[in-house]
Amino acid sequence: MKRVKAAKVSIISNASLVCLKLVAGLIMFSISIISEALHSIMDLIAAIVANYSVRKATEPADSDHTYGHGKYENMAGVVEALLIFFASAIIIYESGMKIISGTGVEYIEIGIVIMGVSAIVNFFVSRYLWKVAEDEDSIALKADSLHLKTDVITSLGVFLGLIVMSITKLAFFDPLIAIGIAFLILRAAYNLFKESSRGLVDEKLPAEEEMVVRNVLIEHMPSYIEFHSLRTRKAGNQRFIDMHVVVRPEMSVEDSHKIVDHLEQEIAKRLPNTSVLIHVEPQDWRNSPALGKKGEI
Repeated sequence: MKRVKAAKVSIISNASLVCLKLVAGLIMFSISIISEALHSIMDLIAAIVANYSVRKATEPADSDHTYGHGKYENMAGVVEALLIFFASAIIIYESGMKIISGTGVEYIEIGIVIMGVSAIVNFFVSRYLWKVAEDEDSIALKADSLHLKTDVITSLGVFLGLIVMSITKLAFFDPLIAIGIAFLILRAAYNLFKESSRGLVDEKLPAEEEMVVRNVLIEHMPSYIEFHSLRTRKAGNQRFIDMHVVVRPEMSVEDSHKIVDHLEQEIAKRLPNTSVLIHVEPQDWRNSPALGKKGEI
């Protein structure tokens, strides 16, 4: 499966970059590169979490998870966001300590090369992950891709900062760059947390997706009277939609079933990975003598 393969690619690339950055940062005494290494460690952990979650999310529904395992991907996104918050706090603290101590940076040329390589690798891996995430509608892979996009920006920032340091010989650029990286990461973490948590709190589908559902219903309106109580939510890449459809009271059960079955198929065709449940109501059923004035049994 493409999602699982993409997650493996992310793990391999992140593991390689962690080793490169850690070695370079320790040799150079550079907090900005060590911060980048820490960032990549968080990316590596995130990639491992994404790998687990996309595997788990593809498992079919069972007796304990009757709606499937899609929310494992949302959980993975939240975990990744929290990891980024943690990494940012460490970077800011270590950068502040280095500003106070005033420690210099050595072997700047090594860092320039490694940061350049890191930016290039993460750029292509991020694009690959995003394409797979879009094709598979995977929140976990989108989260992983966003991590790497941030890593591209921060790596380029360190790359340029090291070039400036090699020209000006001003060591304080190193911790200042690291702090800038931390705030960029914090912004990415906030956006990731916001997107991932939507599925956990059963937020409705985006307006454009709900409009797709409404358009299908409106197109088929002549075959029934009206619809109401439309509800939508999403878990991982799985959408869940339910509603009530009102039909003519003389319509047979078989005919009403055919109508809602067709509606469900049309909605699922336009919105992949969608489960649709439609409750049929005869017109004016609440005023039926068998149910009393308020439609209560």
